[in-house]
Amino acid sequence: MHLRTENIEAFLRVVEMGSISGAARRMSLSKSVISKRLTELEHGMEVRLLYRSTRMVQPTEAGRQFYESARGAMNCLWDAAESLARHPQGPCGELRVVAPTCLGVRWLSAMAADFAERLPRVELVFDLDDSAADVDVRRYDVGVLVGRLGDSWSIARRLAVSRRVLCCSPGYAARNALPRSPEDLDRHACLSRVGAAPGFGREGDSARAAQGASRRYVTGSEDVLRDAALRGLGLAVLPLYAIADDLAGARLVEVVPGWRPADEPIHAVYPRESARSPKVKAFVQHLQEALAQPPWERVATAAIPVQRHAGGGTLSVLPPAAVCAEAKAR
Repeated sequence: MHLRTENIEAFLRVVEMGSISGAARRMSLSKSVISKRLTELEHGMEVRLLYRSTRMVQPTEAGRQFYESARGAMNCLWDAAESLARHPQGPCGELRVVAPTCLGVRWLSAMAADFAERLPRVELVFDLDDSAADVDVRRYDVGVLVGRLGDSWSIARRLAVSRRVLCCSPGYAARNALPRSPEDLDRHACLSRVGAAPGFGREGDSARAAQGASRRYVTGSEDVLRDAALRGLGLAVLPLYAIADDLAGARLVEVVPGWRPADEPIHAVYPRESARSPKVKAFVQHLQEALAQPPWERVATAAIPVQRHAGGGTLSVLPPAAVCAEAKAR
């Protein structure tokens, strides 16, 4: 049996991208070249590896088994070649990363760009996916996950802590008697994430959260949830990284009812076969250094808390946006 590595790589890309056209774009080749390589691979192995239709391509049972073995073997081959080709400019080759949309757009994209600028020999593929915890990990070398980790990833490195904040718009605060205690949350409109426990808490919170609140708006997107809070539709629990600038600009205010939502960890995760990759190590270390003091926390800690009452509730009022912008730049 004669196997060519370029044919195996084409097969891996097709499985990971779910289509021949996607693999062709990723490898900068034509679809006809990818199809030819797949045909050569199947003929050489004398087994059908893929089911092909006009809409998608899926691996057969034999294809799935071959993928699992071949991906690990190709990773070892690429890492071995990379280690021999060490260069003063640093690691090289493709690095595929996935992160949540809100965190990725607001903070991680700039960090990823800094990494790509520092290591020009690395081809960085930076994807955003809010279902990253359940995403097909075979498509990525590194994932950045917030909250509970899935079982698919083998190795996790802690990057930071995501502080969550109960917040609302100033307009909503002016129209409603804000809560003094967790029990008072029952009387408020709840804006919540898909998969969250009823009310304003989530399973695993350190303190009891209100369970009887009206779920007025439910979404799977932190950005959409933030927009609903900005429009004054109700109270929302959002990560500080999503709303730091809004708090600084007084577009949102923190509600302090004697209950604080539980923090969530932020991890860099990757399959075990990527553990020896110099580019994976370099990227994870880059994120650890960049998030040692999370930039969104610097915005928040620069705030001067001023307590005032609005309809019986307590708000944490932040200083003008210019003050926080100056703090963010430090």
